[in-house]
Amino acid sequence: MVTTTHDPSEYIRGIQQILTSDKKRIGFLFGAGSSLAVKNGNSLTVPAIGKMTNDIVKLVGEACADYEKALVEIKIELGEKNFNIETILSNLEQKVTFIGAGKLNGLEKGSFESLITEIKKNVRKMVSVHKTADSKIASNAIVKDLVHTDFANWIGQAERKHPIEIFTTNYDFLFELGLECKEIPYYDGFCGSLRPFFNPESVEDLSFLAKQTKLWKIHGSLGWHFDKDTGKILRVNPDDNDILIYPSTLKYKDSKKQPYESLLDRLSNFLKQDDSILITCGYSWGDEHINSRIISALKTNTTSHVIGLIFDNYEVLTAESNVVKLGLDNTKISFYGSRSAVIGCAHGNWLIKTKPQVNDNVEQFFIADPEIEDEWVGSGEFILPDFGKLVNFLNSMINDNEIRRLGINGKK
Repeated sequence: MVTTTHDPSEYIRGIQQILTSDKKRIGFLFGAGSSLAVKNGNSLTVPAIGKMTNDIVKLVGEACADYEKALVEIKIELGEKNFNIETILSNLEQKVTFIGAGKLNGLEKGSFESLITEIKKNVRKMVSVHKTADSKIASNAIVKDLVHTDFANWIGQAERKHPIEIFTTNYDFLFELGLECKEIPYYDGFCGSLRPFFNPESVEDLSFLAKQTKLWKIHGSLGWHFDKDTGKILRVNPDDNDILIYPSTLKYKDSKKQPYESLLDRLSNFLKQDDSILITCGYSWGDEHINSRIISALKTNTTSHVIGLIFDNYEVLTAESNVVKLGLDNTKISFYGSRSAVIGCAHGNWLIKTKPQVNDNVEQFFIADPEIEDEWVGSGEFILPDFGKLVNFLNSMINDNEIRRLGINGKK
């Protein structure tokens, strides 16, 4: 039973001070959850893993009866609860390594390889939400309805000494669409214009682009290719020969290759800088190769901190949760869930101790439970783990800053 409490009002003031101070280095790590956020009914989104799994299993099954039969058997092997794109790809890739000349799930080695290719092709299609039905890039009218565009708006308005660094595990182009819609210059590690190539040296030393926003796609992106002729990683139009790190057990091995090693090094180096704050959102902390880099980097720096915003509406944080255990062992990582948080190695429920005043605007980050017999309860839901709510919160600080600036100028 959790008896400790954390007052979200106190910690939100800390976050506001961090984000309004231009001395801090601010980075964000976004996972799949950020591609699910909606601004309104017109927002582009990438399907969640459950829907993506069901749709892809149906598509490949309709294309080939042998695939359908194999996936039915694999679902029984894995169990319905554990049957998703990550476990399916991991299962297939493990079997293809030792199947030899025999058969498994009714498939020979070549059929296993073809099934893996089909699944990956459908993953790419489902994250290619930047394209319209006639294969054109989404129009500006559509892009304006993205949460990512509002996030880019905050980046463009925030006055910071150090540029924002965005790390993301997502392959989609939603952040690119938002940044370009708001005309925010950004650098992603590629140089050149005719055949842009990944330049690992430029990821290591960013002094030549001191002011630009950075976008680091640590699991790759649609359109990244390995060019055999030049031995370079190029950015071209997406096709079947991409080099994405797909969600399977092989991603740990693949992350040690270029360009992913350089990008993970960049994540480590960001946290090794003094006064660095990394805010994670839409990231479940399920990728050990990323977690280990974060934890290792924090050990070398006494002034950096990580704030993990955990969307736990479907699987609530408990003492048994992996992220809770991670937070209990590390003073430099805080996890903020919807109903509880791990702060300073203590797991406790959210509780606002004193009833807020009208102007406190707690609704920007907290939905309080109803009062009981006109008595303030204080418990409620912390909403910033929702990427859309986080972006609204960020943009509200711009408005506050503008009001303060107008007040200062008015007194002169």
